Amino acid sequence: MFGQTPADRQGLPLMLEILAITGPIYIAIVLGFATTRLGLFSPADMRVFGKFVINLALPALLFNALAQRSPDEILHGSYLLVYALGSLLALGMGWLWARRAAGQDRTTSAYYAMGMACANSGFVGYPIALLTLGPVAGVMLGLNMMVENLLLIPLLLALAESGQARGGWHQVLRQSLAPLLRNPMVLALLAGFMVSMLGGQLPSPVARTVTMFAQASGALSLFVIGGTLVGLKIQGLQRQVAYIAAGKLLLHPLAVACVLFLLEAAGLVALEPALRIGVVLTAAMPMLGIFPILAQKHRQESLAAAALLGCTVASFVTISSLLWLFQQLPGWRL
Repeated sequence: MFGQTPADRQGLPLMLEILAITGPIYIAIVLGFATTRLGLFSPADMRVFGKFVINLALPALLFNALAQRSPDEILHGSYLLVYALGSLLALGMGWLWARRAAGQDRTTSAYYAMGMACANSGFVGYPIALLTLGPVAGVMLGLNMMVENLLLIPLLLALAESGQARGGWHQVLRQSLAPLLRNPMVLALLAGFMVSMLGGQLPSPVARTVTMFAQASGALSLFVIGGTLVGLKIQGLQRQVAYIAAGKLLLHPLAVACVLFLLEAAGLVALEPALRIGVVLTAAMPMLGIFPILAQKHRQESLAAAALLGCTVASFVTISSLLWLFQQLPGWRL
């Protein structure tokens, strides 16, 4: 929608245009919440739907996004550098704040940092990017997943484990990396890159099957987010939730934008307009949907679930505001 020219948008107020983008996303989330709250679906159903999305639909989407493009179209080193450095900056600031200002232990601080630096680029980020930026959203999803699954999550899990005195952080990091070889999304990334590099094509029936599963990811992922919010409570955790949500929705995109400006000023990166918007927009998403699941191991799931609820609700305002801001700034309009 942002690809339209100004003439195409005459007579349509900008905020209505932005709500036309973000509205369907949050309507799908509300539908997931409402149907689960009313008993049409159960929390157990949401877990099954979530497994379908994580193990089949999103891997199919990642594979298609990479396999159907040439290596030149998907190997955006500048994007990876900006998103990785900006996320690491937000991670470090979040961890230090939790340790020094909030007085948390190393394990709890790691989950504060995870909530602030790991975006929901699959369940929420991809649908919003698709509506906002078009086909480049698929490439962005693959690049985001590489940074999140290969760098941020293993590093944060290692930091959390290091606070439990179960060995050095380097040993824990190695243990965290081992499951990646069995992760369907990582395997889909590798397979998609391989097909892209070889320039091959899947047989038509196979390609159509993969596409069919990929197309199921958008709406179902948002529906699952809404369903998983049922039963989550914030009582007694409002202050912690507010800090984590502010870090995720404000600090993370600001950190990525600062890194982008600095690297561009130094002549080290050059991103096309869609990817410039996309990398900051990705960082502005609420935290990853499996945040409470990852936090269960160290009994931080209550804080993680409350933060996920508060951040997802608040993101409607912050993401809509960010899209409005993009249209006001020279060099950020599509």
